[in-house]
Amino acid sequence: MTEVLIVGAGPAGLLLAVELRVAGVDTVMVERHAQRPGFCRGFNLNARALDLLARRGLADKFIGEGWQVPHAPFSGLPVTLTLAGAHTDHPYSLGIPQTRVEEILEEHALDLGADIRRGHELRALEQDPESVTATIATGDGEYRVRAAYLVGCDGGRSTVRKQAGIDFPGTEATRFTLLGDVELADPDALPFGVTTGPGGAVFVIPRPGYVRVITSDGRPPADKDAPVTLDLLQTAVDDALGRHVELRAARWLTRFGDAARQAAEYVRGRVILAGDAAHIHPPAGAIGVNVALDDAFNLGWKLAATVRGTAPANLLDSYHAERHTAGAQVLANTRAQVLLGDADDRLAPLTDLLTRVAGHPAGNRAFAETITGLDTRYEMRPATDHPWLGRLAPDLALTTDAGRTSLAELLASGRGLLLDLTGGSAVRESAAGWADRVDIVPATCPDQPDLHAILLRPDGHTAWLRTADHDDADGLHQALRHWHGAAA
Repeated sequence: MTEVLIVGAGPAGLLLAVELRVAGVDTVMVERHAQRPGFCRGFNLNARALDLLARRGLADKFIGEGWQVPHAPFSGLPVTLTLAGAHTDHPYSLGIPQTRVEEILEEHALDLGADIRRGHELRALEQDPESVTATIATGDGEYRVRAAYLVGCDGGRSTVRKQAGIDFPGTEATRFTLLGDVELADPDALPFGVTTGPGGAVFVIPRPGYVRVITSDGRPPADKDAPVTLDLLQTAVDDALGRHVELRAARWLTRFGDAARQAAEYVRGRVILAGDAAHIHPPAGAIGVNVALDDAFNLGWKLAATVRGTAPANLLDSYHAERHTAGAQVLANTRAQVLLGDADDRLAPLTDLLTRVAGHPAGNRAFAETITGLDTRYEMRPATDHPWLGRLAPDLALTTDAGRTSLAELLASGRGLLLDLTGGSAVRESAAGWADRVDIVPATCPDQPDLHAILLRPDGHTAWLRTADHDDADGLHQALRHWHGAAA
């Protein structure tokens, strides 16, 4: 029996495969497309995603190939959201094609031993108390895979979600947008950015050898899935600008709407959802790939511990609790950006108010952290008011017996981490019963003289800490039991 079957080789599925293989979990992935699509859906990794990838030593692989922009994408307000001073180790957005993100993750997953099967499509699934049985179709027929758990990372129209009977409530699309990767007959006819005209606006993103053109679909068909033609995009661009700008040589044409839906359950029995299978939302803020990676990073270590039998009761339930809440915030954030971009004069006072708030350094930073998920804070037990608790801890510079290192480097193994900065041994001795699941490391950190000890979950979020002003020895055991089970 396979330990975990992942359906869908997008960003969520591929990072999940990496996380499971880091933990030594037998992982099979099926993807219905034989080849990766020839078009690219997005071009952005945000600061939060880079911080998470850095906790496994993966961020530099992406950073070396992308271009850094020191602000967060945001729609609807005439402001730039700077990431300077934000709570992140990577105060920028990284321009990198989603196709390349997927290639890098797939290469790493394969290197770690994941079994990735392209051209294999999930047709049906059945689950019982012990396993999930999936029927997989290929060009040569069908076969079955029995797995301890099945994770649907198969997009907004998820077969996994439908087969599992998980509700997908939300709002239907009311606005539609056209997107085309095309060439301009006159490359100087449309500059980078937003060009407005009497009938609307056209957003242009230059790409090597072509441009991405985005504009409103003023005449959406009754069937929103009807094919988009170059003539349709041409008409929409001309209508918006009030003049003709010749488009040609279309590479990819599509239509998207502002629908917002979220799965009622991220976990049902032994079936789990992540990425677009769990939530769809308007593309405002370029958050899609990033929230999918966030889902996978939260799920990976919890599912691995569950498969291995070391997880405390209900650990997988915390995946739903944490990421469903975060997903709801993403839906709210993206829908707000769509509303702010509306030409409705009734919204002018709200737009003005938010623009003035965003013009203040503290307000600007708060907006940027909210839009990118940098303000993500999970509920921890025991709860304290320390600003790090529940949040991704910063990448501290450390010195251990082995030499200079960093918090991110110590998390690369995918295990929990208890960092003892006291110079004594009492903290380490009290946590010895969890040494099979948590790395217990003595170190020094001159930059944080008031920090005595810190417990990090495998995803880098702070589960407990001791400072000069806060000494809760019992809380350490409570946090260890809550996230890693009973002592050995």
